[in-house]
Amino acid sequence: QVQLVESGGGKVQSGGSLRLSCEASGDTISNYAMGWFRQVPSGEPREGVAAIDRDGTTKYADSVKGRFTISQDNAKNALYLEMNNLKPEDTAMYYCAADSDTLAVVVGVLIPPGNVPYWGQGTQVTVSA
Repeated sequence: QVQLVESGGGKVQSGGSLRLSCEASGDTISNYAMGWFRQVPSGEPREGVAAIDRDGTTKYADSVKGRFTISQDNAKNALYLEMNNLKPEDTAMYYCAADSDTLAVVVGVLIPPGNVPYWGQGTQVTVSA
C-alpha cells in the first residue's frame, strides 16, 4: 500500500504563494487517483480541494479555482499543489490522499477521513491578512 508524506506548508501573507509536495512510497501514484484536502479545525471533516484522476483529469473546488493547481510527477512519484493568491480563509491543515477510485466526486465536499483509504500526516498552511 502507498505511504504519503506532505511538505511545503508554512506561514505567508495574503496574496502570497506556497507549493505543497506529497512524496509517495510503497507503491506508484500512477496506480491511484490523488487529491488534496484541507481540514479546519483538527478532528472535523476534510474538504476536497483538488483531485487528479489516473488519466490526468483534474478538478478543483470553486473556492480555489484559478488560484490552485494540482499536478503529479510519476517519475518522482510525487504529487504537488501550487497555491497562488492565498487568502486567510485558505488557512488549514492540508492533506495528500490516494484512492483506487476517483476523488473528483468529493472535491468541494466535506468528508469524514475514513472515506478515503490513504492519507499523509498533513502540512499546516497559515495565511495572515
